[in-house]
Amino acid sequence: MGLGSKSESKGATPTAMAAVMLVVGLVVGAVAMFFVGGGLGQTGGVVTRFETVTVGGGATVVRTVTQPVTQLVTVTVTPPPPTPPRLTGTIEIDGSSTVYPLTEAAAEAFMKQHPGVTITVGISGTGGGFKRFVVGETDINDASRPITRAEAETAAKNNIVWFEVPLALEGLAIVVHPSNNWVDCITISELREIWKPDSRITRWSQVRSGWPDQPIKLYGAGPDSGTFDYFTERVVGRAKSSRTDYVASEDDNVLIAGVAGERFALGYIPYAYVAEAAGRVKIVPVRDDAVAGATCVEPNDETVSSFRYPLSRPLFIYVNKKKYDEKPALREFVIFYLENGEQFVKKVKYTPLPSYYYKLAASLVKGGTLDGLFGLAQMTLRNAGPR
Repeated sequence: MGLGSKSESKGATPTAMAAVMLVVGLVVGAVAMFFVGGGLGQTGGVVTRFETVTVGGGATVVRTVTQPVTQLVTVTVTPPPPTPPRLTGTIEIDGSSTVYPLTEAAAEAFMKQHPGVTITVGISGTGGGFKRFVVGETDINDASRPITRAEAETAAKNNIVWFEVPLALEGLAIVVHPSNNWVDCITISELREIWKPDSRITRWSQVRSGWPDQPIKLYGAGPDSGTFDYFTERVVGRAKSSRTDYVASEDDNVLIAGVAGERFALGYIPYAYVAEAAGRVKIVPVRDDAVAGATCVEPNDETVSSFRYPLSRPLFIYVNKKKYDEKPALREFVIFYLENGEQFVKKVKYTPLPSYYYKLAASLVKGGTLDGLFGLAQMTLRNAGPR
């Protein structure tokens, strides 16, 4: 057998070898084209596809076909929204013991959402709180009466600009011991005779004939309290004008305990504290005898919101505007307080303002409108206390 026959039986034919080399070359070329020629969607790039073809001798090979890109594909990647900055800082609040439960509820809820913010809420009374607020010591003052002219003038002298935010309505309750079975109603005039500075009334029988000849033990707000200012203005006729021989406290829980422990006691205490006391004291209906045809009325949401109850009043916070502008945490807290105000008011058993007020007021404050919220609440200044 010849040499050519031996090679034929043991080796590949020239045609097959050529086919193999062609395949290898095409594959290498395709890989190079992939990395060098550019990808789909790039201007000037190519698209590569593979085809199987038959060559001489019946062998098959794979060849590549390249074509220029004729369509530009644009891919838009939307980044995730930025994470809002974490609120941090401190907020200092002082003032009314009446407003305290309301602000405390708002502060606790806000700090739960924003653990980087610390809010302290003090109870030095409306007047005591204003003494700090008008010199810039606090961010917010809780108030159970409007700011007085004298307080506003002091703030102006110290370049303290503020804005007023009504939050709720509240009825100041007249209370006695639960065993008191002789007082079923009391008039504004009778309260005036009891509480005026030169009052000589020391016994129940001096208030009304037929009442027991027993000493009256009196309990009421301290002189730094907004409740004291309101009560003396509304009942006695002049703010801060009161007899002094009574148990006074800015802490309403102390007053509740006092009346609850004294059978012949009489006191005035914010209605929310009385409602919370669950029967430890008894509410006395009040009649405004200066109004013709007036009847005895107890405080509740309906009588307080309509001001039919003679001792109804608004509750406020006062905010330092400069600090509000400079402290993001303070700004967010005030807006949060308003947006959720009705919920907090009901939680502490005060009387809410009209439902529309809270969201609308929050929207206005958020947009930079800080004045006119008192008018927005559609409250009358009647019985609101000293201005």
